[in-house]
This record gives sequence, C-alpha cells and structure tokens, in this order.
Amino acid sequence: MSLTIPNIIETKRDGKPLNDVQIDFMVKSIADKDIHDVQLGAFLMAVYLKGMNTEETVSLTKSMIKHGETLEWPKEWKHLVVDKHSTGGVGDKVSLPLAPALAALGLKVPMISGRGLGFTGGTLDKLESIPGFNINLTTAQICQAVTEVGCCIAGQTKNIVPADKEMYAARDVTATVSCIPLVVGSIIGKKAAENLTALVLDVKCGTAAFMKNEKDARELAEWLANTANGLGIRTTAVLTKMDEPIGMMIGNSLEVIESIECLQGKAPKDLEELICTQGGNLLASKGKAGSPDEGYTMIKQSLTDGSALQKFQEMLVMQNVSPEIAEKLCNPNANLWEILPIEKCKTELLAPSNGLVASVNALAVANVLTQLGAGRLKPTDAVNHGVGLLLKTCKGNYLQKDQVWAVLYHSDKLVGEHLAALNGALKLEPGDSKEKSIESRIIDIIRPTIQ
Repeated sequence: MSLTIPNIIETKRDGKPLNDVQIDFMVKSIADKDIHDVQLGAFLMAVYLKGMNTEETVSLTKSMIKHGETLEWPKEWKHLVVDKHSTGGVGDKVSLPLAPALAALGLKVPMISGRGLGFTGGTLDKLESIPGFNINLTTAQICQAVTEVGCCIAGQTKNIVPADKEMYAARDVTATVSCIPLVVGSIIGKKAAENLTALVLDVKCGTAAFMKNEKDARELAEWLANTANGLGIRTTAVLTKMDEPIGMMIGNSLEVIESIECLQGKAPKDLEELICTQGGNLLASKGKAGSPDEGYTMIKQSLTDGSALQKFQEMLVMQNVSPEIAEKLCNPNANLWEILPIEKCKTELLAPSNGLVASVNALAVANVLTQLGAGRLKPTDAVNHGVGLLLKTCKGNYLQKDQVWAVLYHSDKLVGEHLAALNGALKLEPGDSKEKSIESRIIDIIRPTIQ
C-alpha cells in the first residue's frame, strides 16, 4: 500500500495498527499543513473510534516532538526544569500561582499552556484578561524569562510541536477531545519539547471532566505517566475529583483575581490543596524537599510569605505587563475588581430553601458561562474575559432560604434557560446549620516506580 494520507486513514479506519513510518508521515503532513481539514478530521475520528496501542501512542508522541523545535537549557540548571499539566477543569487556575511558587523555591518552569477546550477554561485566556500580558513568546523569550525570572506561562510557539497546535484545535470541533492516544500525544509531546526532567499531572474525573469515572481517569493517568517516564521525564500523576468548581471564582478575570488572592495567602482550601500537592511532589522529585509532604509545606509557605507573589509580579513584567499595573495587581491593598475587566451586569442567585449544599454542578455552571461568552463554542470565537461567576458557598455549607449563593457577572440580558440551568446547578439536602468539613479532591497519587 502506498504511503498516502487516504491510505493511512483507511488503515486506521479498519482497525489496523499504524507503523512508525505511517505515523511519522501523517504527523509531518499535519505539522507542514500539507493535509486538508477534512482529512485531519477523518484521521482524528478514526483514531478515536479504533484507538491506538502503546507502541503507536509512543510513536505519535515522538513524531510530534521530532517535527518541531525543543527548548534548550544551560547545563548548570537544566536538571531543575519542571512543569505541570491539568487535563482541564472548571475554575482550575492552579497554574497561575504554582509556576511562581516553584520558581520562588529554585525550580525552573517553562509552562506552555493552552486555550479553553470544550467547557474547560484555558490558562492563556485567563492571563490575557491582564492588560498587556503577552502569551505569544518566542522560544528565545521563553528561555530568557525562565533564566531571569524562573518561570513563564506562554502559548505554543509556531515551531514547538506544530502538529499538536493543528490537532488540538481540530479535536475541539470534531468531538475527539477525550481520545486517550490523542490526549497523551498532545500533553506529553508539548512537555517533552520543553526538555523537562520532572512533570506532575493533574488528571481529573467526574461530571465536569473529560474522564467521567475513576477507572477511565486512572487509565489515562497511567498512559500519560508511562509515556512521559519512558521519555526520561520523572512523572507523578495526581487523580482528582472534578464535580464541583475549584475555588470560589469561575471565569477568566475572576480566576486571575482568585489566583492573586491565593498568592497573598488567601486561597480557598481546595485550591490550596491542589497547588501544594502538585508543587510538593515536584520539589521532592528534584531533591528540593525531603518528601512530598515537606514540599507541600514549602509551597504553602511561599504563598504566605510573599515570595511566590514577587515572582508572579516579575513574570508579569517579563511578559509585557507594565510595571505600574503589575505592582497594582500584586499590592495587597489594591482593588483587583477595578484593574481587571469585569462585566457590570450582576445577577444574584438565591437559595430556594434552607439546607446544606450537597453539590454545585460545575459542568452546568461552565456550560452557561461558555454560552455567555466566557469560553468558546468554536475556535474562532472571541472570549469575554469579564463574564464569570462568584460563588458564595461550597459543598457542605449551610444556606438559608433566599440567601445569595452566587453572583453572575454578564453582559447580555439573561434568558430564562440560563437562570434555570444555574439555579439547577445548586443541590441542597436537608440538614441543620452545622456545616460539614471540606472533602479532599485527591483520589490517589501515582508516583514513578523507580525512585
């Protein structure tokens, strides 16, 4: 059979494994944009329906790295280059405080992030709500930022795994987002191109995750960790619950506000747990902490003593935010709501009765916010950074009838279905005013078998 795109699609369509040559040809065609959109969609759907085995997935990942440039680091500290990745969640702003916290503790973090995918928010979209913030760094600028500040958060350059950039956008609009081989190739390809020595993964499961149950999430975590460890990147995977929103703010500008409050030592407990757990494991893997628990404490300390906040301010300036705005944002006395774009229309959501909060459906909230402009329904959509939801309660809290449980910030006039969906996201259960303790979001931590 000749080596052509239609023949490769046909092979995978018929459920046969692709060899290294076929995979490399397809990845090169995607990277060089020498493939029609229809063919790319057909290939992605064939992989989604028929799958890829471990060998194909590793081959896909290696080809994605090969057909692009990789970051290079000075030998004095290249062993300290680390990163994290989350499979996506609602209110997941962990990256914003974690990168500067790690930098404050001596690690180097060239965090290459993505935009919103499906119902999940994108780190880059959040950062772009900060006036002047430049996510479009060149390879040279990424290296300069990591050298001088210790961290940066940027988008993929044109030349870092260019095939992934094309596939990432196409997966969003072809209903192939949750395909494990494609997820693994996308995530590990980008991270390996950063020339990391350690990685922590936050693999989510639940109603507002791509993996709905623990079994599927664990399978994905093991695929990701095994592939990355096989490429020489010491990788830990943290399995976490994603049913309720993370923290108390959802939406681009609001999540930046909560991230900065977190850097001022005022993080909600669930958000703090995720940041400190992920950071603690990275510190331990690089010998900066004696154990993950010690690393947890070190990260928490950096969030309260101002050292992580200082690194965040330096990162803002390095990425084109004016020193004046950066200083205002990081001033504990500043009103962040006046500095960042927030929509002026406010709608308060009221509890329908007395009771304990059984759950706040993160997926329902995310879907409404996406429809109101906080996310994208298609890749070309513009994002409204000022749309968001401020939660006034969380799971286990007690509410009285007509008490405000959330405030929606929006531009367009709300329609009944938006309000119905948001009000339907709140589930109450009978109970007295004695509040329940906050449950841990962490299900399990999968660490490398070779220490």
